Amino acid sequence: MSQKNPRATAALILAKVIYDGVSLSQLLVEGDDNIDPLVKDLCFGSLRWHERLTAILDQLLTKSLKAKDKDIECLLRVGLYQVLYQSTPEYAAVNETVAAVKGLKKPWAVKFVNGVLRTFLRRKESLLHQADSIETAKYAFPDWLITSIKKAWPDQWESILEESNLRAPMTLRVNLSQTTREDYLAQLDEHEIEAVPHDKVESAVILVKPMSVFELPGFNEGLVSVQDAAAQLSAGLLDAKPGMRVLDACAAPGGKTGHILEHTKDISMVAIDNAELRLLRIGENLERLGLEADIVLSDAGDSGAWSEAGFDRILLDAPCSAAGVIRRHPDIKVLRREDDIDQLHEQQIRLLENLWGMLKPNGRLVYATCSIFPTENVAVVKEFMDNHLEAKHVPVDAEWGLEQRYGRQILPGMDSMDGFYYAVIEK
Repeated sequence: MSQKNPRATAALILAKVIYDGVSLSQLLVEGDDNIDPLVKDLCFGSLRWHERLTAILDQLLTKSLKAKDKDIECLLRVGLYQVLYQSTPEYAAVNETVAAVKGLKKPWAVKFVNGVLRTFLRRKESLLHQADSIETAKYAFPDWLITSIKKAWPDQWESILEESNLRAPMTLRVNLSQTTREDYLAQLDEHEIEAVPHDKVESAVILVKPMSVFELPGFNEGLVSVQDAAAQLSAGLLDAKPGMRVLDACAAPGGKTGHILEHTKDISMVAIDNAELRLLRIGENLERLGLEADIVLSDAGDSGAWSEAGFDRILLDAPCSAAGVIRRHPDIKVLRREDDIDQLHEQQIRLLENLWGMLKPNGRLVYATCSIFPTENVAVVKEFMDNHLEAKHVPVDAEWGLEQRYGRQILPGMDSMDGFYYAVIEK
């Protein structure tokens, strides 16, 4: 990342997300400690409130800026975000945003940015009132997503939207094969790091304030990993036993692979993913934990030498809309399209069908997504069950989530967890 003005850098990143469709995690490489935290906050915040900021900008701009000047438009978003959602004093936020124009090498825009932002400050109350009369601006969600969530969850839609606009907590997974949660909490306490145990997931600890992983005691030694509590449920549901052959399909970046290996000793683990760069992350994560797996570049819809012996346990954490993790990935609101959902459903069915053929008799497959849409969850499992008389659905008896016809659904923020779906099927 260049050493540009952080606001100018954020504006350029936002333009790539909003107008070129590039994902934020591609532009802000996770785990890259060289990224200015201010740049990160400006990008995440501006995308989280994208619909509301757009509704305000629509009132402030008499005409749309040219394609080559979308970076200036995105700088205005950054300025509005600072004024509305950061603790920066209003005029300081305006002055700093105006100063950032220099970083975009467009001197003509100095007066323009200054004028637009000062007009906003003068007319703030009426502009906000007008913007918030529009549902998409009020909830900071695109229209199709609001409609889809209302249809899927008529009683919970409003809380889903509100929870999805909050910052997600930083949750840790304690490596219970190396230490106890109580001992690790004591270590955190010694380092004056405030944390609380998660009340539904025995390996999970929630930090009161997020921090760099490298400041966590025992992180480099593999005592702890960063993983949402909902994602930590998969290892228990998989219920692998020593001596079993286990597949983690769509495994990158390897959080669940590591947890399964921590959870059950002496298993033969295969982790596959179809992206070479992401495969490296699996290797890095397992190396830090001191664990081993057969890491293979492959698509879960294909087969190969890695699949010939079959598996006793398969985890399919399927590609999905990620509608349950918008609080962690606010760019989903900008990048995802309505017709993606049906296409994802077809892909999910294809992967499930293919992997089912690799599951040994009496084996168990756990189907998981970080989506909240029935089309990607219950409907996938139902379609699959209708076509496979040899498949047995195993109800998940748990205190977390909401029981569905097949599987259980966690909604965003429920028990401090991300939105997640799990179903267990046996052969």
